[in-house]
Amino acid sequence: MLEELKEQVCKANMLLPKHHLVTFTWGNVSGIDREKQLFVIKPSGVPYEELKPSDMVVMDLEGNKVEGDLNPSTDTPTHAELYRRFPQIGGVVHTHSRWATIWAQAGRDIPAYGTTHADYIYGAVPCVRDLTREEVETAYELETGRVIADHFEQHGINPLHVPCVLARHHGPFAWGKDPEQAVHNAVVLEEVAMMAWHTEVLPAAQQAAPLPDHVKEKHFLRKHGPNAYYGQKR
Repeated sequence: MLEELKEQVCKANMLLPKHHLVTFTWGNVSGIDREKQLFVIKPSGVPYEELKPSDMVVMDLEGNKVEGDLNPSTDTPTHAELYRRFPQIGGVVHTHSRWATIWAQAGRDIPAYGTTHADYIYGAVPCVRDLTREEVETAYELETGRVIADHFEQHGINPLHVPCVLARHHGPFAWGKDPEQAVHNAVVLEEVAMMAWHTEVLPAAQQAAPLPDHVKEKHFLRKHGPNAYYGQKR
C-alpha cells in the first residue's frame, strides 16, 4: 500500500542526517496521500542508517495504524493534526535542529532580518505558546499540533507563506507540498535561525532591525507571487 509514497518518505527522512538536522533519531518526516486520506511516517526510534521504505508506517487521519510492522513516530498525532488543519500541505517534518531549537527554547519568534529569510518565509517564524499542564497530560502530541494550527488561524498566518513554526521549549516543525519540500523548508529554517542568532549577538545588535516591509514583499513575491520571476519557466 502506498509504495511510491513510502519511497518518497523514506528518502526524505534520509535527507535529515545529510543536512545535519538531526542527532541520533531526533526527527521524522511524513507525507500524505490526500485522495486516500492516509499518510506515511517514519517508525519510532529507528536509526536513519537502518531505514527502509518497507519500515514506513501507514496511518489514517484519525491516528489509526493502517499498515506497518513497527510503531509510528511518537509525533504522529502532531503530523495528523497539521494535515487535518492545513489541507494545502503534503509533507511534514519535525526535528530538534540546533539553531531553530535554540530559538524555541528561548520562546522567541525568529525575526526576518534579511532577504534570505524573506525569499522563503513571509515574516517572522512564530514561536507558539507553551502547552498547559492538562494538554500535556491528556494528549501531548495531539495538543502540540492544535496549538500550532490555532496560532496560525488566530493570527491569520498563511501556512503556505510561513511553512514552519517553533513549538515553544520543544523544537521546529516545517511542511511543504510534499515530503522533500518539507525537508527543504526545514533546512531553510535552520539556516535563517543561525543567521538571526548571529545578527543579534554582533556588537551592534541593539541597532539590528527587521527587514523593511517593501523589501520583504519584493523578495517573497518574486519567488511565490502570481508574477513570480525567479528560476526557469517549465
